[in-house]
Amino acid sequence: MEIGNKIKRLRLQLNLSQAELADRCELTKGYISQLENDLTSPSISTLCDILSALGTDLAEFFKREDDQRVVFSDDDFIEKHENGMLLKWIIPNAQKNEMEPVLVELLSGASTSVDFPHEGEEFGYVLEGKVCIELGKNKYVCKKGETFYYAADKAHCIINTGKTTAKFIWISTPPNF
Repeated sequence: MEIGNKIKRLRLQLNLSQAELADRCELTKGYISQLENDLTSPSISTLCDILSALGTDLAEFFKREDDQRVVFSDDDFIEKHENGMLLKWIIPNAQKNEMEPVLVELLSGASTSVDFPHEGEEFGYVLEGKVCIELGKNKYVCKKGETFYYAADKAHCIINTGKTTAKFIWISTPPNF
């Protein structure tokens, strides 16, 4: 990792001159210049002072920028077929995140397993067909272009009551699938 180059980028983002950064850290402009050109290496203490002046810390500074993936494609999806249902986990390893989105396809008459009461909430958006959400003793029909949202504190499942395959995005928080 080029420490100097990264410090320079942070300094420029804050519109600071080398002299201004040096003043904030009680260092010389020449030292900041040498550091940014990777001609010298700072002590941990000096690096902490510089990063503090730049509004960050060691953990954030050394965090790999590519740790967080943002875009996923069909090649990343994980599929599971069971009893007239196709589940596609559209965000890999989402169970470690705050929410877990799944693309679900239900054949006519098929249903998800009954999910027993648990903490959290669930949301869905119907892309094709229509489904019936059974939530405790109540039933709710949700058609293409509509959404559903509920607290998961009652037994619940989703049934395809239509004549064609139903397709919907189902998001659980915290992850539950």
